[in-house]
Amino acid sequence: MSENNANPFAYTEIVKDHFLNPRNFIMGDEKEWQSDGEGIVGNPVCGDQMLVKIRVKNGKIEDIGWKTYGCASAIASTSALSELAKGQTLEDADKITAKEICDFLGGLPEHKFHCSVLGHQALHKAIQNYLEKTS
Repeated sequence: MSENNANPFAYTEIVKDHFLNPRNFIMGDEKEWQSDGEGIVGNPVCGDQMLVKIRVKNGKIEDIGWKTYGCASAIASTSALSELAKGQTLEDADKITAKEICDFLGGLPEHKFHCSVLGHQALHKAIQNYLEKTS
């Protein structure tokens, strides 16, 4: 998973950018960010927790917002996920894999790959939450 074999703890410039300049991050109280579906996941072992909220229009993710409590990899992964999912159909967004998130970021240290898995799981839960509400 890591692009940099010389230092297994090194982050790519893309990871650093998404950590320092997160895209689609929910500022303020996430309860005020109106959504059509939301998903939350956490990993008690590492302490990361991710909330993903989506707004859906005509079967596509019109907007996506998120909050992550965790490490730089978790924050960067959720930011990248939001960029990959925005504008996608629900079906296509639900197919985004942890590997795609990791590849989008130019790689993650192997011991941080689970962060991209959490983001994918949170998006899946948000989509399922939306589908349950609308069926």
